[in-house]
Amino acid sequence: MGVSWLRHLLSGLSSDGKNLVKCCLTVLLFLCSVFSGVFCDEFARASVPLGFEVNTFDRDKVWVSENGVFAFGFLEVDVDGGNEYVVGIMYNLGDKDSNLPVWTVGGGLKVPVNSTCRLAMDGGLVLINNFSGITLWSSNTSNLGVEKASLLDNGNLVLLSSKDEAVWETFGSPSNTLLPGQSIHYPQTLRPLSATRSTSSYYTFGIRHDGELALMWEHNVTYWRSHSSSKEARFNSSGVLGLYDDRGHVVWYVSPKDSDDPSVRFRHLRFDRDGNLRIYSWDNGSRVWRAVWQAVEDQCSVFGSCGLFSVCGYNSSGPVCGCLFSDSLESGVGSGSPALDSGGLGCKKMVDLGNCRMNTSMLALKQTVLYGVYPPHDLEMSLSEAACKEYCTNDSSCIAATSMNDGSGLCTIKQTTFVSGYKVPNIHAVSFLKVCSVPLAVPTQPNRHSNPKSTSSSGGLPAGGGSRKWLIGAIAVVVLLTVLVILSLQALVFWLLYRRRKIKVRTRIPFGKDARMNPHYSVVIRLSFEEIKELTDNFANQLGTSVFRGVLPNKTPIVAKVLKEVAVSEKEFRVKVSTLSGTHHRNLVSVKGFCFEPANKCLLYEYVPNGSLEKWLFDQKQHVWQQKLDVALGVARGLAYLHSECQKCIAHGNLKLENVLLDENMVPKLTDFGLKDLITAQAAAASSSESPSERDIYMLGEMLLQIVTCKRDVAGENVEKVLEQLNREDGDGLEAVQRITRISFWCMQSQPFLRPSIGEVVKVLEGTLSVDRPPSRSGPRHRGTIEGQGVAEIEAEC
Repeated sequence: MGVSWLRHLLSGLSSDGKNLVKCCLTVLLFLCSVFSGVFCDEFARASVPLGFEVNTFDRDKVWVSENGVFAFGFLEVDVDGGNEYVVGIMYNLGDKDSNLPVWTVGGGLKVPVNSTCRLAMDGGLVLINNFSGITLWSSNTSNLGVEKASLLDNGNLVLLSSKDEAVWETFGSPSNTLLPGQSIHYPQTLRPLSATRSTSSYYTFGIRHDGELALMWEHNVTYWRSHSSSKEARFNSSGVLGLYDDRGHVVWYVSPKDSDDPSVRFRHLRFDRDGNLRIYSWDNGSRVWRAVWQAVEDQCSVFGSCGLFSVCGYNSSGPVCGCLFSDSLESGVGSGSPALDSGGLGCKKMVDLGNCRMNTSMLALKQTVLYGVYPPHDLEMSLSEAACKEYCTNDSSCIAATSMNDGSGLCTIKQTTFVSGYKVPNIHAVSFLKVCSVPLAVPTQPNRHSNPKSTSSSGGLPAGGGSRKWLIGAIAVVVLLTVLVILSLQALVFWLLYRRRKIKVRTRIPFGKDARMNPHYSVVIRLSFEEIKELTDNFANQLGTSVFRGVLPNKTPIVAKVLKEVAVSEKEFRVKVSTLSGTHHRNLVSVKGFCFEPANKCLLYEYVPNGSLEKWLFDQKQHVWQQKLDVALGVARGLAYLHSECQKCIAHGNLKLENVLLDENMVPKLTDFGLKDLITAQAAAASSSESPSERDIYMLGEMLLQIVTCKRDVAGENVEKVLEQLNREDGDGLEAVQRITRISFWCMQSQPFLRPSIGEVVKVLEGTLSVDRPPSRSGPRHRGTIEGQGVAEIEAEC
C-alpha cells in the first residue's frame, strides 16, 4: 500500500543489509513485470516508463502512487446486467466500496473485456479494444516528447518529458471529481459517471460563460448557482470550494461542516448521478465516505433527479422517487418506490394519446408540480385552476398542466410526453395529466322496448353507419398502400438506373487487373471530365483552391487539381504530363493521371493525408526541432531530384509552404511542381533576370527561414537577429539550427550568382558541408564561405 514500512526497515539495517533488501526488491519487481501480476497485484512506484500497460485480464494488477492512496487501473462496473469496465484513477483504501474512481478515461467510457490501457512508445496514453484493434481514447500526446508517466501522491497522473516537465495531466481534464489542489476553469465541466440510458448523463457542473459556478441540465436549465462570478474555482485540502479572481483572492466559497477537523485525511468533491454536488470526507474509524456538504439541500429541487415519467416525493426516511402511473401516486409516494439514483428507469412510458380508442380525460394530482424534461421549456400563462385544466383539455398539443394556487395564478402547459416532477405536502399546486379515458360498456342487443326510429331522430347514426365507416377506412388503406407500392417501385427503378450509370462510368476508367489488385499501381491514366466528377463525387470534398479529394476504383485515394488558363496544346500538355509522371522520389507527390478537354483540364495526384506544411507549422503550438530539420532536408532533397536527377531539369516554379504536403510519417512531399510552363498567368509572372532554378533556390531559402522562425513574413529578418532569438528559445541542436539559418540567407541573396546550388544546400543540411555566416543579401559572395572538398556547382539546365 505504501512505502513507509520500507523506509523504516532500511533505517534499521547496515549498509550491506540495505543493499541486500534493495536487491531482493529489484528481483521481486522484475518477476512482477515478467509474470504480469501473478505474484504482485500492485506497482508501488511513482513513475512508469514508455510501454507500461494495464488490461482487463489482469485488472487486479494496478499502478499505485508512492503514498499508496491512489491507484490506476481497470474498475468493473455493472451496466444493464452485463459486466463492463472503466479505466482511470481510484482510491486504494481497501474494499471495493471505498475505492471510488476520481478520474476516468473519457469521462466514464465503458470498455469491453480484453481492453488495454498503454503508455505507447510515442508518448501517447491510449485505450485500445484488443478484439478490434480500435483506439477508444487517446491523450493526444504522441510525438510531444513524453518519456514517462507519474501518479502523484495527490492523485494527479502526469505525462512528463525528459526534463520532468508536464506535457499532459489528469488535473487538466477532470471527469466527475475534484481532488484537493485541483481547479476548474471555463469551459471545463464535471459530469456524473452514469449508467447506460440514464438521464444523469445530461447533468453538468462548471463555470458558465458569465463566470458563475452552476449545476445545469443540458446547458439551458440552471437549478443551482453561486451568485458570484470568477474565472477559476478551486477545491482545497480543508474541503473548501471557492471562486478566485485574477489576483488569487477568494470572491465566494462554501465549506463542509468538518472543515476544521484535523483527523480527516482525505476529501473530495464529487458530482453524483442524482444531479447533486457533494463534498465527501473519509471516516477512518468506520472506513466509509460521508457526505459533509451538498449544493442542493432539497433533493427534489434538482431538475429531473428521479428521471422520466416520475415524481420526487417524501416518506418517513426522506425524499424518494415514485412513478406517474403508480397506485401510490394519488395518496403519496410509497416506501416501495425506486431509489433516487435509479434515474427513473423503472417507470412506464406514457401512453400515446393519439392511439386512445375513446376521448381523453384529465387525471388530477394534488400538491404536485410537473415540468417538461425534453425539451425543458414550458408555456406559462395566468389562468385559474379550472381554466388551466380546460385549456389543456381542449389543446391537442398539451400533455399536462400545473396550476399554482399560491396567489400567482400561474398555469404552466407541458407540450412533451417526457415529463417529471415533485410532490410536496405543503405546496399549493394541482397538476393535471392527460390520459386515455376508460371505455364504457356498450349493450350488444338493442332495447326491445325502445322505438327503432328514435335512434335516428335523436341524432345518432342510422343503421349500418358503423359498417360504412369501416368500408371507407378499408378503401382508404388500400389506396394508400397502392400509392406507396408504386412510389417505392419508381424509387427502386431510378436507383437501379443511377447505380448502373455509375458502374458504367467506373468501368470505362482504363484500369487493368493489376491496377484493381495493387493500390500502388502507378501507370498514368487519361480520364474524361465526367469520370473525374464521378471519382470525386461531383467535387464534393474540397481540400483547397481548385483541389478536390476522390477515390479510384481500386480504393486508392487521389487528389484532383483543376487547372485554369492552360496555354499549351494537347500534345505539349501530354508531353509535360509524361515528364511529370516519370518522376519517382520519396519527397515528391506522384502524378496518377490527367484530363485534357477543350473546356476542362485536370491533373490527378496521390493523396497525402497530413495536410500542408503551412498548416502543421502555424496551426500547432509545439514543434520538435528534429522534425523541423527533417522536413527542411526532405524539401531540399525533393528539389535536388527535380533539378539534377531527372533526365531534364524540372523547375518547381511555385515553391511555398502550401505546396509541401506531409504524409502519415511526417515525410514532406513537393506538389504542383513543373506547372509553370502550362499556366499562362505563371509564365507571364516569371522574371527574366534569373533562371527558374535560381528562383527555386531563392524560394527555398524563404521556406527554410519560415520553418526555423515559424513566421510567414521573413522579409525583414537578418541572420544575427534570428540566431539570437533561437538561442534564447532553445539551445538544443543549435549547431544544426545555425546551419539551416545560414544557408537560408545564402539562398536569399539578391544576386542569383551569389546563391548556392541545390546540391550544396542538401550537403549543408545533412551536415557534410560547413557554412559560414552569410553577407548581407546585396553584398559580394566570398569564395570559401561555403566550404567543402570536391564540391562543384551543379550546372542547371533550366
